[in-house]
Amino acid sequence: MPSLTVIGDDLEVELPSGEAVRFAHLDYAASAPCVRAAADAVQDLLPRYGSVHRGTGVRSQSSTIAYELARDVVAEFVGARPGDSVIFTRNTTDALNLLARALPPGTTTVQFDGEHHANLLPWPGAVRLPVPSSLPALKDALRHALERITGPAVFTVTGASNVTGEVWPVRELADIAHAYGARVVVDAAQLAPHRPVDLDGLGADYLAFSGHKLYAPFGAGVLAGRADWLDAAPPYLAGGGAVTAVGAGPGDLTWSSGPARHEGGTPNLLGVVALAAVCEALLAADRDALRDHEEQLLARLRAGLAGVPGAAEVSLFGPDHPRVGIVSLAVDGHDPAEVARRLGHEHGIGVRAGQFCAHPLTRRLTGTDRTGPCGAGASGLLRASLGLGSTPDDVDRLIAGLRAVLTPQ
Repeated sequence: MPSLTVIGDDLEVELPSGEAVRFAHLDYAASAPCVRAAADAVQDLLPRYGSVHRGTGVRSQSSTIAYELARDVVAEFVGARPGDSVIFTRNTTDALNLLARALPPGTTTVQFDGEHHANLLPWPGAVRLPVPSSLPALKDALRHALERITGPAVFTVTGASNVTGEVWPVRELADIAHAYGARVVVDAAQLAPHRPVDLDGLGADYLAFSGHKLYAPFGAGVLAGRADWLDAAPPYLAGGGAVTAVGAGPGDLTWSSGPARHEGGTPNLLGVVALAAVCEALLAADRDALRDHEEQLLARLRAGLAGVPGAAEVSLFGPDHPRVGIVSLAVDGHDPAEVARRLGHEHGIGVRAGQFCAHPLTRRLTGTDRTGPCGAGASGLLRASLGLGSTPDDVDRLIAGLRAVLTPQ
């Protein structure tokens, strides 16, 4: 579909030899490039851009309509149910922090240590469980943790790992959590770009994702889910829009209800509209065909990497577990950051090295106690991730480039 064409897919870089080659972007898991639908939506709105919910002029009115129509599109994209809220945030991290602040007093959060920091760090007093090596053990660990909790509880889990690409059995885990009366939060940052996401289908009470992972790199994210805790919580950002009336004294005020309660300040209209445009394009697309294409590329990549000496794919649940287009490698005897640098400089290939803001998981996969900044490579892994603009040539170039970098001269 033209609306899902990646802008800049023909970007060229010059190699040390002087040869110009098409840049092979294989770092979609960090930030996906912009697609035509997002850029067109922004371009279309710019001549009419104005304040949202604040004025009576044509710019304000048309911008308000665009903003709320975007909310409707995103609600459809996530399968929002009657009574659910769709709140626009900056990104997944922002969305999960918002929800963590909205938990009722005394709520216990349960999580596994395989989470991205966005879903690992915001939860106060969380019960953190090591990720078992088998799915039955994963479910048993969750049961044992939940059965010891009294009072309200939340189970928060990734939809797909940003390190291994493995798709977590969210629905099965959600059914267990609900049996113990816990609510379920899904970090869909890596799942939404690759698979349809549906609140009921996942068994999720809440779902969060980012525009910059979903081909709309304009600084918007989403928190969608049950409204009761959100409506009862203090506003995430106190300010204009989050309040309907302010009296003479500090406590003399009335907070807004619904999404406005947590969307204080002038919203990121362009980011929201761009994100909704991509959601709309994906809703209209043949997601099965997109998935089939990605899985063919992923199989090609994994098969090729298996033949590269010194490169070993890592996983939690084994090589046959379902996954999205993300592969991370341990590169024996090499600094992953230096390998990534050479792939970029010498071969025109963009990948990622480090611990991917998932330190506990990366330490487990590498068998090391070393840790460092999210971008540090010496103690981490090398990651390649696929997206809408990825091609068989990109995959083949990575395999050849990695072989050249890892092979002693």
